[in-house]
Amino acid sequence: MVGFEHHERRVHPALRSYLGDLIGYAYGGEPPDLHRGLPSQYLTVVITLDEPLGLAVADEPVEKFSTLASGLHSTAVRIGGSPNRSGLQLALTPVGCRALFGVPAGELAATTVDLDELVGHTAVELSDRLRETSDWEQRFDILEQLFLEAWRDEPAPEPRAELSWAWQRLRETAGGVGVQELAREVGWSRRHLSERFRAEYGLSPKVAARVLRFEQAVSILKRRPMTRLADLAADLGYADQAHLTREWHSLAGCSPRQWMTEELPIVQAPEPAPAAR
Repeated sequence: MVGFEHHERRVHPALRSYLGDLIGYAYGGEPPDLHRGLPSQYLTVVITLDEPLGLAVADEPVEKFSTLASGLHSTAVRIGGSPNRSGLQLALTPVGCRALFGVPAGELAATTVDLDELVGHTAVELSDRLRETSDWEQRFDILEQLFLEAWRDEPAPEPRAELSWAWQRLRETAGGVGVQELAREVGWSRRHLSERFRAEYGLSPKVAARVLRFEQAVSILKRRPMTRLADLAADLGYADQAHLTREWHSLAGCSPRQWMTEELPIVQAPEPAPAAR
């Protein structure tokens, strides 16, 4: 891989409950082979600026997208395998999913679709506008202005307060609160909470907690790759290093050390700054 560019802007304060940072990427040489897109608390939107981006789930063939929206997922996807060299990536919160697409995140769970299936011809028009300029700041301006105008006059619909509370508690504790405790806090049965939570977010509370703790582990290893895995496991509440490794195999499809060996040189960007909710 040669000549990788990473561009990033802290999103406008009025948009921080909907979006993480705005990310732009560009490869000066050949783009990387397939690499892992890891589970996280964000839905993903990608708008390419040249060729379509390849994406594959498990061992399925690579599917190519000029624009895409991908829901929350609990296993890694494979990204690449295409001539795509540049594009913009948005980290969308579940509230942002409701605001942008008018549907709960659960409707996009573990799926990837063309953006125009959700927003119609607007996706094509937006892609054309972004491709007309080579200036990254102008591209970010276009995106921010679009969202600010769309959400200025009418607040986005939100989940029920009980679900928002449960999601926020899981985020704040990086998955460190149990489902039974969450149910008690919101005044629902465990079964009712799990059913409603899955419908809203696409993951059960238990799986969401696993993803959030895993995401915390990924963040730490990106910043401090020499961290001892036994210490990481203890700090994040895993039973032991073997438990941590099993979770990585389940969620990422590899061990932590294998991921760092294969992925850290080509990680496109740091994790988005936390959104407001």
